[in-house]
Amino acid sequence: MNRTQIIVAGVTVAAFGAAYFLFNGAPPPTPQPVVQAGPKVETDDVLIAAQDIPVGAQIADGVTAWQPWPKPAVSEFMIAKSAGPDAMAEVNGLLTRISFLRGEPIRRDKLVKAGAGGFMSAILPEGMRAVAIKIDNSGDSSAGGFILPNDRVDVIRIARDDDATKAKGVEVDRAQTILSNVRVLAIGQNVQEENGKKVVTGANATLELDERQAEIVVLAQHEGNANLHLALRSLVDSAGPVETNVESSGAKGLTVVRFGSPMQAVR
Repeated sequence: MNRTQIIVAGVTVAAFGAAYFLFNGAPPPTPQPVVQAGPKVETDDVLIAAQDIPVGAQIADGVTAWQPWPKPAVSEFMIAKSAGPDAMAEVNGLLTRISFLRGEPIRRDKLVKAGAGGFMSAILPEGMRAVAIKIDNSGDSSAGGFILPNDRVDVIRIARDDDATKAKGVEVDRAQTILSNVRVLAIGQNVQEENGKKVVTGANATLELDERQAEIVVLAQHEGNANLHLALRSLVDSAGPVETNVESSGAKGLTVVRFGSPMQAVR
């Protein structure tokens, strides 16, 4: 075999080996993923909080901003830019009923117009009353001082049971939950957490009540041998309306309602 034949044979063997490796040893090519464009979602600009806004703050330039929002998720309470070019200017000067977190949509039902009255009357919902009850500064009557504004509490009345005291010859007290799931408007003069404080104490707690519930609390406070305490509720148990467990009966005192049957409260 001459030199030329050797070279041709070597090229042939190399080509055959490369072809064999290509068809038998190389991994199959990876298929490229097919990217499909999703359906286009229509958006509208809604007014959001450009920064954290506390309770009772006045809406002003710089604290709000426009942000695109999916149109199907825009509720009637949100402030949409499509409602008019002056939508942002219309809310300037209003007070916040509750606090807003940065990026949270500004809602009309959480704003109130500042009138000639005080701040508390401005943030109080229509038909509701603000009633203050006495608590001690150390927090012993308010869950150790851990109750904050916007928390939900039960109002517990502690009173002397005259009949049981006479029968047993020793002092007997009774505890009754007269209201459940009550919203706390303020502790002392504080209507919100300030400077990162997690514990707020004061000499009184201001509760959000309707007219009949306000009468019950005021009457319970003025009974000579009774005092009121607050029990903090879990956030999980804070949904729903206030539950009234007693009825006001004027000079006769309070009537406890249990399982649909009234009974006279201890005095």
